[in-house]
Amino acid sequence: MNDDQLLRYSRHILLPQIGIEGQDAIVAARVLVVGAGGLGSPAAMYLAAAGVGTLVLADGDTVDLTNLQRQILHSQESVGRLKVESGRDSLARLNPEVRVVPVASRLEGADLDAEVAAADVVLDCSDNFATRHAINRACVAHRKPLVSGAAVRFDGQVSVFDLRKDDSPCYHCLFPEGEDVEEVRCAVMGVFAPITGIVGTIQAAEALKLLAGCGEPLVGRLLLLDALGADWRTIRLGRDPACSVCGSR
Repeated sequence: MNDDQLLRYSRHILLPQIGIEGQDAIVAARVLVVGAGGLGSPAAMYLAAAGVGTLVLADGDTVDLTNLQRQILHSQESVGRLKVESGRDSLARLNPEVRVVPVASRLEGADLDAEVAAADVVLDCSDNFATRHAINRACVAHRKPLVSGAAVRFDGQVSVFDLRKDDSPCYHCLFPEGEDVEEVRCAVMGVFAPITGIVGTIQAAEALKLLAGCGEPLVGRLLLLDALGADWRTIRLGRDPACSVCGSR
């Protein structure tokens, strides 16, 4: 790091759990954020502020007026623009040292596989099970740590699936694909604006811990938040040895 970086990230460097070595790892990292909406906005902003060297921001949608209640990466002037372009500009203002790679499409197939393979950590900030399962399969295939978040109404959840570890469950262990799981979306059910900020910020924190090699990530645990009752709970998760996605590891 140069002198300006040492000053910019000095409050991280002062933390003995991170220090210069941990901040160096953050600055050298490449992080994939899938989704530039309610969760991806605060996640990407904190990752950029913390100095992640390369942020790949993937989202095929444009900014809508209804997004602005919670998607803090975008502004009134962004309405109608691609979210990844609006996000790139916001992150550049926040920290011009961070290289933002906008991917203006729904990542899938070979493109998703390539981006996951190139990333050090993947953040799932998407809003549908099909995308979540596709990301999980790619992370299992390439043994990449996955930070998964979800938020709807007043409820949020976060977990880390560190597929570098043989005993870590994957997303499919928690929500098996094909099972009758209710899928609810903000457009239909509504969402309390701060809940997306809380969950997305925790996702950023977990990603930074993984990059810096500090603390105890949410591996094997599902963190649940009921914002209406201000109640936090943690549920232990076990790996499913019969899981059709990660069972052969």
